[in-house]
Amino acid sequence: MYSHNMVGSNDIEKSKTFYDATFQAIGGKPGIQDDKGRLIYMHNGGLFLVTPPIDGQPATAGNGCTIGFAMEDGDQAKAWHDAGVAAGGTSIEDPPGIREGSFGQLYLAYLRDPDGNKLCALKRL
Repeated sequence: MYSHNMVGSNDIEKSKTFYDATFQAIGGKPGIQDDKGRLIYMHNGGLFLVTPPIDGQPATAGNGCTIGFAMEDGDQAKAWHDAGVAAGGTSIEDPPGIREGSFGQLYLAYLRDPDGNKLCALKRL
């Protein structure tokens, strides 16, 4: 359904530190930077980009927007979360762990990146 996800950043260097850490914690590679200053991450067939806004206005986090990353297991989700916190992200919502909901059991971990974008690591159990 999706071809890619992209978030805005007001500080690409901070974003690179954060996203390099989170992707490397789950077996990915550091991002590459294109000639427009965008960071590009390719992992498990997905494409994730971080960019200064094209319109020149400040980047803002989408209210009600969450980007979810599929994890192999709860340990990988926890490693992703811990790497993100260590690299300038903020832990939000409940601590990483199993939640019971209408979709059954899920292992969830939530972060905000340095620009406030809401991210989720998810493993359906």
